[in-house]
Amino acid sequence: MAPKSLLLPILHILALVCLAAGYSTLSDKSLRALPSPGDDFNIKTGKLLSPILQPRVPGTPGSILVQNHFIDFFKTALPKWKIELQNSTSKTPATGDKEIPFVNVIVSRDPPWTTPGFSSRLTLVAHYDSLSIPEGFIGATDSAAPCAILMHAARSIDAALTTKWEKLQADGEDSEFEDQQGIQIFFLDGEEAFQTWTATDSVYGARSLAAEMESTAFAAQSTFHNAISTISLFVLLDLLGAKNPVVPSYFKTTHWAYKKMASLEKRLRSLSLFESSPKKPSPKKPSPKKVSSKKAPSNKPSSKKARSNKAPSRKASKRDDTVFLPDFDKTGDRWLGGMIGDDHVPFMERGVEVLHIIPTPFPRVWHNREDDGAHLDLPTVADWSRLITAFTAEWMELEGFMNLNQTAPNHSRETASEGPAQAVDKSEL
Repeated sequence: MAPKSLLLPILHILALVCLAAGYSTLSDKSLRALPSPGDDFNIKTGKLLSPILQPRVPGTPGSILVQNHFIDFFKTALPKWKIELQNSTSKTPATGDKEIPFVNVIVSRDPPWTTPGFSSRLTLVAHYDSLSIPEGFIGATDSAAPCAILMHAARSIDAALTTKWEKLQADGEDSEFEDQQGIQIFFLDGEEAFQTWTATDSVYGARSLAAEMESTAFAAQSTFHNAISTISLFVLLDLLGAKNPVVPSYFKTTHWAYKKMASLEKRLRSLSLFESSPKKPSPKKPSPKKVSSKKAPSNKPSSKKARSNKAPSRKASKRDDTVFLPDFDKTGDRWLGGMIGDDHVPFMERGVEVLHIIPTPFPRVWHNREDDGAHLDLPTVADWSRLITAFTAEWMELEGFMNLNQTAPNHSRETASEGPAQAVDKSEL
C-alpha cells in the first residue's frame, strides 16, 4: 500500500479529473435563453445592485443593510436556498482594542436527497464589505457588482436545479452514486484592510470561515471528512465592472476550469450575446492614491507584509486582448499563482482549488472615490453576469433543464433619483 504522503496527491489529481469529466456543455439554445439582469442592475433603482451601492464597512449600519438585502432576496425570491450567517469578531490596527464584528452570509442549495458530508459544492464567492478610508467609499467594482452578479446567477439557475433534481428523483436516480453536487455562495465580510494589507489586517471573514469549515467534521461514513473538503471549486469574483477587463489564468491546477469559462465567453460573443464592445487597448494603470493597499501583487503569497501596487507585466505572454479571459492557450510555467492576495488565500492554504476571476491590471478606479455606480460599465457587468451564470449552469450540468422560453428583461440602463431600499436589522433568520 502506498504511503499516505503519496496517496493524497494521487487522490487530489483523480478528483480534478472527475470534475473535468463531469462538466456538461450548454447548447446554443440554452445560452440564448440565459436571462439578462436588465433593470435589476440599474444603479439607482435596480433590485439587485442598487442596495449594495453604499458604504458597508464591517460593523456599520450600511453593512447590516447589505446583509439584510442578501437575506431578503434569498428568503423571498429563492426560498429553497438555505441561509446561514457565520459570525466572528476581531481587533484591527485602526480600531485598537475594540472588537469589530464580521458577518459572512452563506446561501446554499443541495440535492434534496443528500445529507451533510455527502454532497460536494461549487462555491461562488465575493466580498461585500467596503474600505473604511476614504470616507464614503462605495466600491462598486470592489465588490458590489460581483455580489449582484452572483445573486443574478443563483436566480437564473434555480428553476433548472429544481427541474433536474425532481426528474432524477422521479426516475429513481437519486442514489448515493448519482449527482451529489450542490452549490453555495459566500458573501464575505472584512476582506479589506483597515490600515495596510497584511496577513492579519485583511480577509477577516474568509480567515474565520475557512478555519471554522476545517474544524467542522462529518461522520466517519461520510464522503467528505469536513466542511471545507466539500468545496469542489472556489470561484472568487473581485474588481469586476470596469470596461475592458483582462483576467489571466492564475493557477495551473484550475486552468481547465478557466478554459471552460473562456470557451463560454467565446461562444457568447459569437452568438452576439455580449453587450460590451470589443476591447480597446487598456490605459496604463495609475498608482493608487491611498495608503490602504489591498490585494496588490506580491512575490510571496504567504506573506503580505511587503506589497507593490505594480501589476505583473503582460509583455511575456501572447494573449487575445479583445476578450475578458485571454489565456485559453496558456502553457508552460507562466502562472501568477498567489501573487494577488484575496479571500481565496485561507482556503487555498487548506487545499481548496481556486479559480480567481480578478483583472490584472486592476481597474483605474481601484481604491479611490471614483469606484462608484456611475463609473461602472453596465454592459460589462451584464456580460459578466451572463458568463458566470453560464459557467455555473454547465458545472451543475443543467443542459436540458433550462427554461428555453423565458423572456429576458429589457436592457434599460436609465437611472432614477431614488436611492437603495431600506432594511431592518435581523438578529435571527
